[in-house]
Amino acid sequence: MTDGSHFLFLFLDGVGIGDENPAVNPFFSTRLANFEKIFGGIPSKERQKLENGRAFVEPSDALLGVEGLPQSGTGQTALFTGVNAAQLIGMHFGPYPHSLIKPVLEEKNIFRVLKDLGADVHFANAFPRQFFEYLESGNRKLSATTMSCMASGVRLCNADSLRSGEGLSADITAERWPTDLGYPDIVPVSAFDAGRRLRRIAVEHDFTMFEYFLTDKAGHDMNKKMAETVLVNFDELLGGVVEGGLDKLTILISSDHGNAEDLSVKTHTLNPSLTAVAGEYADHFKGRLSSICDVTPRITELFKQHLL
Repeated sequence: MTDGSHFLFLFLDGVGIGDENPAVNPFFSTRLANFEKIFGGIPSKERQKLENGRAFVEPSDALLGVEGLPQSGTGQTALFTGVNAAQLIGMHFGPYPHSLIKPVLEEKNIFRVLKDLGADVHFANAFPRQFFEYLESGNRKLSATTMSCMASGVRLCNADSLRSGEGLSADITAERWPTDLGYPDIVPVSAFDAGRRLRRIAVEHDFTMFEYFLTDKAGHDMNKKMAETVLVNFDELLGGVVEGGLDKLTILISSDHGNAEDLSVKTHTLNPSLTAVAGEYADHFKGRLSSICDVTPRITELFKQHLL
């Protein structure tokens, strides 16, 4: 931004605000010290809104006026474009964007909109060669984030990006890269150090997004131990990001639907999506994120005010 500020969007896949029940909700069966310190606690159905100085948590509707369980294809399209994709096609759909909403995602996604305003945008997730081989094979089952980047001319980070510090592993710590993905020279890092790296990335760009999908996977697996581990890793990442303070930095955490907050079911939930904002321009968003469709329009407004 022209005022020297930076924006970090942390997309936390499949996380809603659930019951304060440690038996099924891993947010209450493990300690998330950094989140609690920043936002003043952990939200629950009983206490959905939190406020702590320049930070707050609010519930965001993910049902979008459409019957059925929210799904990733329509939910992520709504989150990243501001368009009610579920209403557009008359149903929740996923995991990938429906063919009828792909044009909306390609034309109105947050990367394209901010680039058109003149912002320097970056998607921090680094992909291994297997992903690029998948693309070259002609397959096009892509998530909303990767589809948005490809449609907007946003470069996808690769293994070299991870080595140089320009990218971050989707699992935060890069534990799978040396063995499972075939990169023995890539050394795993702590989640806290990954957060420090993500902060360095964020302050080099106007807008940066990082996607963390393991929360959604843990929810589908109904795996409490995994859910606690991935939440703690995310919390440590957050701690590394905010270690340098929140001056000239705004962090927005949001999700496409509920899931990981209720491990008693394998499916997504009807709970409101978790949305949290902290930092310099948090006040711009306070009370204005009642739906996941509100996220991209509010970010766009902010950039129009402080970039043009």
